[in-house]
Amino acid sequence: MEDILLSEDERAMKVEARRFVRDVPHDLIRDLEAEKVAFPRSFLDLAAGAGLVGLRFPARYGGREASWVGDMAAVEEMGRLGFTLSCMYSLGTIVGEAIHRFGTPAQKETYLRGITSGKRYGAEAITEPSGGSDLFGMMRTTARRHGGGFVLNGQKRFIVGGQGADFFVVYALTDPAARPRTKGVSAFLVDRDAPGLRVETMYGLMGNKGGGTARIAFKDLAVPEDHLVGEENRGYDVFTRMMVPERLTTASGSLGVAAAAIEVAANYALRRESFGAKLMEHEGVSFRVAESLTAIAHATALAYTASRAADALEAGKASPSYVRKLVSMAKLNSTEVMWEAVNNAMQVLGGIGYTTVYPVERLLRDSRLGMIWTGTSEVMKLIIQHEYVKEISQPDFAKDKRNLELDAPGFDLVEEKVFS
Repeated sequence: MEDILLSEDERAMKVEARRFVRDVPHDLIRDLEAEKVAFPRSFLDLAAGAGLVGLRFPARYGGREASWVGDMAAVEEMGRLGFTLSCMYSLGTIVGEAIHRFGTPAQKETYLRGITSGKRYGAEAITEPSGGSDLFGMMRTTARRHGGGFVLNGQKRFIVGGQGADFFVVYALTDPAARPRTKGVSAFLVDRDAPGLRVETMYGLMGNKGGGTARIAFKDLAVPEDHLVGEENRGYDVFTRMMVPERLTTASGSLGVAAAAIEVAANYALRRESFGAKLMEHEGVSFRVAESLTAIAHATALAYTASRAADALEAGKASPSYVRKLVSMAKLNSTEVMWEAVNNAMQVLGGIGYTTVYPVERLLRDSRLGMIWTGTSEVMKLIIQHEYVKEISQPDFAKDKRNLELDAPGFDLVEEKVFS
């Protein structure tokens, strides 16, 4: 269905990614699940070798100057490998966006080219033990001016790639007295081998195993001036820009996970017999498949609409507020549709779906992260309503629109319209 939403170039990129996914070794996913692999470097090397990492970045830094839609089409295909590898693949786009948008030429040459070539894998260092959804309000990590650079102290947790990434985009307070606190945050590039960086905890996760998820700490870590991303105290600008690909890739990867789960379940239902007929011939089963396919279709349409909006933002034809609203909608919707579809797939398979004979039990455990990762569903709803309230509060919002209140029979009973 989604192919009709893509240009010829975008469709070709999707097919290229699909063929890459087809040939990813099955042993890799089994080894990740068995925790024989702590960090999927081999997968990232394969993707980089195939020219599929950092698709939307400039050709001079190893990218392919793809549209947001084309890049997200590739991420959707990566979702068929499961939520873990989809997220790992997406970090190249997420971290790369900060460098592409705010980095210096030297940073782009080293780090952005490093991402597209597979020589440098980047990760985000955002969440803190005290923070969670209130990231900036509860931020404790600081970067103090010292000599020709900064001294970084603090810790970050739930860092995908905390064990295994080559560098991190780290957010820290450079002006703790700033109000609001978002005006006192800066972003830095911190190399894995920088003295003062330690991996303190490797997390045991319910799902999404093998992503090297860890808590990392910084103790008197010296950060050179030229590792500042963007301007000092303007890290919130970097963060909000990174949230576009972070939430778009989550939405797009979730579509692939959902479609994969339903495909496994449908193929099972076409072969399994019960009460003298194939499972798919029973309405209780076929309706679950139909409902999931419908939900995936509308989630796909929204995800690609949000991607088109991101492209429009690049062209100066959409506002950041509008894009932020749509991207949040896509992330909220796709992750919840993924969860619903995987649960439906589990129900179709019945008891065998709860075993490791089929991959659905893994997809179910992994997909639960979608409604937490990159901002919870509740945070997405806050953003959506916030941006909508801003939109309808604009003086020209009602211009050329029908006044719906005048359609009510009692429209003129103004004494009944009490607001305080």
